[in-house]
Amino acid sequence: MTNQLKKILLGDQGIVLIFIVAFTIVALLVPNFLTERNMLGLLQSVVTVGIVACTMMFCLAARDFDLSVGSTAAFTGMVAVMASNTTGSILVGIGAALLCGAFVGFVNGFVIAKFRINALITTLATMQIVRGLALISSDGRAIGINDPGFYQLALSKLFGIPTPVWILAGLFVIFGFVLNRTVFGKNTLAIGGNPEASRLAGANVDKTRIWIFALQGVVCAVAGILLASRITSGQPNAAVGLELSVISACVLGGVSLAGGRATMAGVIVGVMIMGIAENVMNLMNIPAFYQYIVRGLILLLAVMLDNLRSSAFIRR
Repeated sequence: MTNQLKKILLGDQGIVLIFIVAFTIVALLVPNFLTERNMLGLLQSVVTVGIVACTMMFCLAARDFDLSVGSTAAFTGMVAVMASNTTGSILVGIGAALLCGAFVGFVNGFVIAKFRINALITTLATMQIVRGLALISSDGRAIGINDPGFYQLALSKLFGIPTPVWILAGLFVIFGFVLNRTVFGKNTLAIGGNPEASRLAGANVDKTRIWIFALQGVVCAVAGILLASRITSGQPNAAVGLELSVISACVLGGVSLAGGRATMAGVIVGVMIMGIAENVMNLMNIPAFYQYIVRGLILLLAVMLDNLRSSAFIRR
C-alpha cells in the first residue's frame, strides 16, 4: 500500500470512502436493501444511536467516556411515560424526562470535573445506579402508555419521512455547528488535545466538562423519549448495550479515543455504517446471537483504526 493511499484511508475522507464501497457492495448483493421501505427502516433504526452519538462525540473529543447513556435513555423514557400517565400531559412527561437526563449528566460531569474521578469509573457507577432506579420505579415491569398521542412522537411523518429522522438530522446540524463554529466546540477539542495547555490559555476546563455531560444527559433523554414512543411503553431494560454501539460509531467516524479530534461528518458516516451492518444482518436472517459477535468485531475494528489514525497523526 502506497503512502498516499494510506493517508487517504486513515484521513477524514477514508471513512467516507469505506462507507461508499460498503454501501455499493451491500446494495448489489443484498436483496431488498434499496427498497423505500427498507431505507426508511434503516433511518429509523439509527435514530437512537445517532442522537446519542451527537454528544458522545464531545465526550470522547475531551478525553472522556460516558457508559451511562443506555441506562439514562431507558430511565428518562420511563420518566416520560410515568409523568405523562400521571399528569395526563405529554409535555409535562417530556419536560420531566429532559430534566432527569440533564441532572444525571450534570452529576456525571460534576463528579468527574470536581472530584477528579476517572470518567470510565464514574459513568460505570451511574450506569448501574440509573438502571437500578429504572427497575425500582417500575418494579421491573414495562409501563404502558395511556395517551395514544404519545405514540405520534415516533410514528408521525413529515414529507413521508418519520419525525424522529428529522429530529436526528436537526441535532446533527446543531451539534456540527457547535463543534466547528463556537468557542465551546473549540474548547472541547483543545481540552482533549491538551487539558493543561487549555487551562493556561484561559479555557474553563471543569465548566466545559460539566456542560458536555449535562448536554449528553439531555440528548439521552431525547433518545429515551423517542424510544419509549416507538416501543409503545417505558421499558426499564431498554437500550442495553447502547453505549458500545454509540462509541463504536463515533470511533469508526474518526473521533479519537485520545481526544482532540472529531468531525460531525465522520460521526454521521460511522452511525450509518453501524446501522447498515445491523440492517444487513436482519435482512439475511442472521440469528441475534451471532449479531453480538459482529458488533464486537466492529468495535475492535474501530479501535484498531483509531490507533492507526493516531499513529499517522503523530508521525505528521
